[in-house]
Amino acid sequence: MPILSGAGPFAYRDFRLFWIARMGSMLSQSSLVIALGWLVYDRARETMDVQAASFQLGMIGLVQFVPMFVLTPLTGWMADRYDRRHMSGWSCLLQLAGALLLAWMVHEGRGSLLVYFLVAALTGVTRAVFRPAINALAPNTVPRAVLPQAVASNAVAGRIGAILGPVVGGYAYAIAPWMAFGLSAALLAVSSAALFAISAIERQMLDRKRHPLRQMADGLSYVLQHKLVLGAISLDLVAVLLGGATALLPVYARDVLHVGPAGLGNLRAAPAVGALGTGLWLSWRPLGGRVGVKMLAAVVIFGAATIGFGLSRSLAISLPCLAVLGAADMVSVYVRQSLVQIATPDAMRGRVGAISSLFVSASNELGEAESGFVAALVGPVAAVVLGGVGSIAAAVLWARWFPSLRNADSFEHVAGEPAAAAPGERGTRLP
Repeated sequence: MPILSGAGPFAYRDFRLFWIARMGSMLSQSSLVIALGWLVYDRARETMDVQAASFQLGMIGLVQFVPMFVLTPLTGWMADRYDRRHMSGWSCLLQLAGALLLAWMVHEGRGSLLVYFLVAALTGVTRAVFRPAINALAPNTVPRAVLPQAVASNAVAGRIGAILGPVVGGYAYAIAPWMAFGLSAALLAVSSAALFAISAIERQMLDRKRHPLRQMADGLSYVLQHKLVLGAISLDLVAVLLGGATALLPVYARDVLHVGPAGLGNLRAAPAVGALGTGLWLSWRPLGGRVGVKMLAAVVIFGAATIGFGLSRSLAISLPCLAVLGAADMVSVYVRQSLVQIATPDAMRGRVGAISSLFVSASNELGEAESGFVAALVGPVAAVVLGGVGSIAAAVLWARWFPSLRNADSFEHVAGEPAAAAPGERGTRLP
């Protein structure tokens, strides 16, 4: 790919298309999550108390995580073997089908909790295909020297989607519940069109003599052998898994803050507002030195903001706490994605990205399950506060257990190191 002197990532056509697809998919997913969460919780509250209904929210996270946990090693291998554009595009179309099904059921007054869980499981399957493919695709749209800025711009697209999706989805649900799911389907159509329009990419051919199961295991082996990558991925996993307050936002909106579905959209968007501002800053002024220490500090701030939100009884306090939480999470995500994508050779990006996606899925979907289950045992407020404390403890422990992460200085240093060879791979290039 020719390097344009002094140009940022948006100077490249394929990155612009990728950015549109990323933003559209995040808008859709955020809208769908907020609508499905409210639909399930509100339906459950018709016959259950707060803690039992919180358990149903946990189940929604669990049924999305299980298929991703099972399929992600396979889909990561597929992202290194097959066309990443087509994998991402077709998975968007399958998610579109699920959103249309929900829109029809809600419009016709049909469906049950069991049906909603089945649709959530289908969403988990499609995201298991989508995440490794689109994560591995991003570095193929820009030269390596522009990748840190592309990571920040990619994160901005995700946060714009995370801001507007919940707000629009929440208000659309308040007007007519089926509209939120229809909106999600329309956005997925835009994303799939943009992905299919990206130019054909070059990729390395996997060694056909090496068994596919061995090739899948190579991604995990690579992560385990590179402590910097392992530390960055696992810290993000544990911090968000323990501090996932967003899973309980329907509980806070309905029974703690009493702000309804429209207020739920604002609560859901608040972390993304903080993350967006931080992402815009990072896309203009990337982090300099001591990126590892800054990631650890961001996790501590994330935990403290989670505790503040958990104890709040006022929307005026809750929204700033969530915004700070989102800003800190953006720094953590930015450092993790930059380190992983820069330090990983392209022939391994699908499989290593699959491991990263699995960790992210665990921190999000499994974190939702964990938050729902803990809330069912000790109540939603105690669950959020304990999660924030756990995030702070994780940052302290990871600083001790992963000195390579603590001592990581700059992305330029990582990019300057020779990329490790992918086990058993050849240098053949495919158009």
